Amino acid sequence: MKKTIALTASALWLVFSSSAFAATDYNRPPSDDAQYRQCLRYAAKLYEGGDEASPVRGQTKAQAWCTCMWNETPDDFAGNLVKFSESSKGKSTNRLCEKHADWQE
Repeated sequence: MKKTIALTASALWLVFSSSAFAATDYNRPPSDDAQYRQCLRYAAKLYEGGDEASPVRGQTKAQAWCTCMWNETPDDFAGNLVKFSESSKGKSTNRLCEKHADWQE
């Protein structure tokens, strides 16, 4: 019985730790991606603290947030990532990306 509990606990730990790690491993948008650059400019105008360091090595909070938003929206999404984050449809994605960038109020 103890072996079963220990095996189950270790399996659950592995699942949860790998999913948490996956969230920090986003593809970086190409530097010339217009949607990503628009996100950075728009976020800089609207929000404070975007230039602070994020938990993502080498990225500011705004860069980490926009990278997350860029990765979490569908490939065919062509709109403004910041405006999407403020919509009712984008609120859950916004919460995920704020947590990813450690950019919460």
